[in-house]
Amino acid sequence: MPAFIPRVLDGTLLTSKWVLLAVKRHQSDLKRTDWNWTYDEELAGKAVAFMEMLPEPKSGKAQPLAPFQKFIIGSIYGWVSKNDKTIRRFTDVFITMARKNGKSLLISGIVLYEFLFGKNPEFKRQLYTAANDRKQASIVFNMVKDRLKALCRKDEDIKRMVKITRDEIINLDDGSSIRSFSRDAGLVDGYEPHVAVVDEYANAKTTDMLETLASGQVLLPSYLTFIISTAGFDMNAPMFVQNYPYAKKVLLGEIEAERYFAFIAEQDDFSEIDNPDTWIKSNPLLDVESLKQQITDYLTTKLKQARGDGSLNSKLIKNFNMWRQAEENSYMDIESWNAAQVMPIDIQGQKAWIGVDVGKTSDLYAISWLIPMDGYWYADSFAFVGTKYGLDAKIKSDRIDYRSLEQKGRCEITRLESGVIDVERVYSWLDEFITQNSLDVQGICFDPAQYGSLLTQIEKGHPEWEQIAVRQGTLTLSMPTKQFRDDVLEKKIQHSGNEILTAAINNAVLLSDNNGVRIDKNKYSNKIDALDALLDAYAICFRQNIETITNEDVFGDDFGF
Repeated sequence: MPAFIPRVLDGTLLTSKWVLLAVKRHQSDLKRTDWNWTYDEELAGKAVAFMEMLPEPKSGKAQPLAPFQKFIIGSIYGWVSKNDKTIRRFTDVFITMARKNGKSLLISGIVLYEFLFGKNPEFKRQLYTAANDRKQASIVFNMVKDRLKALCRKDEDIKRMVKITRDEIINLDDGSSIRSFSRDAGLVDGYEPHVAVVDEYANAKTTDMLETLASGQVLLPSYLTFIISTAGFDMNAPMFVQNYPYAKKVLLGEIEAERYFAFIAEQDDFSEIDNPDTWIKSNPLLDVESLKQQITDYLTTKLKQARGDGSLNSKLIKNFNMWRQAEENSYMDIESWNAAQVMPIDIQGQKAWIGVDVGKTSDLYAISWLIPMDGYWYADSFAFVGTKYGLDAKIKSDRIDYRSLEQKGRCEITRLESGVIDVERVYSWLDEFITQNSLDVQGICFDPAQYGSLLTQIEKGHPEWEQIAVRQGTLTLSMPTKQFRDDVLEKKIQHSGNEILTAAINNAVLLSDNNGVRIDKNKYSNKIDALDALLDAYAICFRQNIETITNEDVFGDDFGF
């Protein structure tokens, strides 16, 4: 690995911020003496040497590793326990990079190395090439199979020790096996995935696959779950919501996870797309001199085509590893929204504009609020979740883990046997929320559709809370919808990072007509409720100068809708 690490550290080799942090973490860990791990150059070298002698299936020639690949393989196999070198330090590996950067080489090499030479356990190691669907899982499995067949043609001993069938590869010497696995195919009873290489996890809609794999690894001291994927369009997918931010926090040192390895090769900023010298950040294979011109020409051609045919988003995702919304008319880019996140704020005794979006009582009922702070609006949200068609089905369709979010206090799942949302409970929660925080309610701002039941309860229980109907047409919502986005960009609106509100931001798509723009409620009707509620509140309070809000001017003439 020395060829890679020094060049990254001295800036000779340009990398993403996150790859630089991965290298710095490695260097810092080498100096540690207060833990159970050590770096063994010989073990790292053996793994790299094996993978560099693996033949490429079509040509039969050995395929050398790129410097960044040696760093990854060396890290996985070089870091081991001081007491037992058959136990690897890293059990969870997260790698993301642009397409066509040697991903298959890494996957097949790791699987075959563990299949042929794994030591812990010594016998009956189970290895899985996993993906979200059967087709993708089969692609990875067949790559492993083809490389093993090519190896068998070169080595009689390996040919003797393996049996290759359509669906399984067996090591006759120690009983180890390789199979493919996908979420829709399931696994057989008694599985223990010693190694599970998950390909293109960005396409997974739920965490089912990883949870299933992890459940069989409990008793394995040196298992390896290897996630490798390019970015995707779905910014509510588990990879983007969970794995990707977790990996970044590990690299930043915000989370201590000594058995977690992360390598994130991506463009650091959208503006870098116009500078080919920076493309190596997301395409580390550009560090290979013999491939540099070919890859550069390919990316240049694809970018030119994308700008001409309107497919730029797709190219940014697949060729530059940048997460982007699927829709070209998406309401807000996630980078701007995330940049406006702050730590949760004490709202005790503050003025509050509260928005309510009823939705369907079998789906989601959202309450969002805006609190004027020192120079900005603070936004947050809470949701009530219906389960009429089953909670698991709703979690999968919305791609939001409501169970875990309920534990975090972000939502409440209905307790009614019918599965519909209990409006009396919504009122009770709202009453408790306002009372416990001593909020000075400036308005309950609502979409009139299906709001009648809550309106009646508020009129009876708290007639002092002003209830303001916000018409949902473009004429009413266009200006606040555009201003809200501008205020997020300028940090005049900041938020707590609420997962349900963030999912709504990711799903929101703009609809235009002669009167302006508004959020398209028909596009993702069950997944933007929290944003709809927030915009209802913002439609009332956005005309106020955040610097000079007073009780006297709260309900002046400017508020009519």
